[in-house]
Amino acid sequence: MKEFEFIKRKSVQIFSEEELKKKLTSGKKLIIKFGADPSRPDLHLGHTVPLRILKTFQDLGHEVVFVIGDFTAMIGDPTGKSKTRPALTFEETRKSAETYLKQVTKILNKEKTRIEYNSKWLFKMNFEDVIQLSSKYTVARMLERDDFKNRFEKNLPLSMHELLYPLMQGYDSVALHADIEIGGTDQTFNLLVGRELQKDYEQEPQVVITFPLLVGLDGKEKMSKSLGNYIGIDELPEIMYEKAMKIPDEVLIQYFQLTTNIAIEDAEKWIEEDIVEAHRKYAREIIKMYHGEEFILSAEEKYNIIAKGGIPSNIKCMKLSNQIQKIAICDLLVKTEFAKSKGEAKRMIQAKGVKINGELVEDINQMVNLNKEIILQFGKNRFIKIDN
Repeated sequence: MKEFEFIKRKSVQIFSEEELKKKLTSGKKLIIKFGADPSRPDLHLGHTVPLRILKTFQDLGHEVVFVIGDFTAMIGDPTGKSKTRPALTFEETRKSAETYLKQVTKILNKEKTRIEYNSKWLFKMNFEDVIQLSSKYTVARMLERDDFKNRFEKNLPLSMHELLYPLMQGYDSVALHADIEIGGTDQTFNLLVGRELQKDYEQEPQVVITFPLLVGLDGKEKMSKSLGNYIGIDELPEIMYEKAMKIPDEVLIQYFQLTTNIAIEDAEKWIEEDIVEAHRKYAREIIKMYHGEEFILSAEEKYNIIAKGGIPSNIKCMKLSNQIQKIAICDLLVKTEFAKSKGEAKRMIQAKGVKINGELVEDINQMVNLNKEIILQFGKNRFIKIDN
């Protein structure tokens, strides 16, 4: 059964393989659940690992339910964290969710994707319902979750409401009558809670399939926005290209395997023959996937120019007020939106990341003369022309 073998090859664990085979051969249109916490709305290549499997299920005719955890995000899942994640307001979660939907349909078929917000059923629960749900799991079982256990043993704060998070995520599966739930290996505990809760509510338990976490550009930690080691699927083609060239050589094969449809044999051959060209092939592939083949050439040309220390010709142009003759460099970085604040602008300069007309800016108090055309640069790939 090729569908099963494909999924098994991509996954880390399946709970259980026999149940998955049974569901796939049942002839039933299955409900495939995938949940997302909208506290960080920007999707990166790490998110695409399970999303690409969801697309496979869609192609097989099954229904994908993309659950936006707008209610659970107000609690915050501290998975992999050593402290409580700050709670979000309901309005903040909904705003982030809008960004998610726009990006996720770059991978999933929009017409075949059902979107659900878990506030739909969790808001309706009264205190009696919560007590009944809480009775399904013991504290000892909750402390089997590594991050909870570690914080408890180290006398770090562990709030009661956090212990409810896995139960609420698990209840999503009950509310949806999910047949299969997929996620990263860091979500294994929560996904299995959903499987157990379905048994308690006299439902057929969902199959849980976990997938590997993509290592970030640092080659050490998992890809994460907070760590800055990510490639965002909504980033500009030239930025994607430049970041793809920074992928550590030793993990490039993992990127090919988990984030593209390139045959692993071809990727291995490219890496063995010419590692730099293999990076270029990967960069071209992800730009084609998330922007279109027509954007590859310009992104590659821009990268080649920047790599040689040059300045691209097609950079954004901006005009400031004609009344401004001189401006402090930190104010200029904020006005051009290179920095969100003066404090951030100072840090950018101190990190030796800012140039004007190719010259490094080292004085945070430098005044910039606007009577002539200037090209402001941050890092290797952010440029803006200021012409008053």
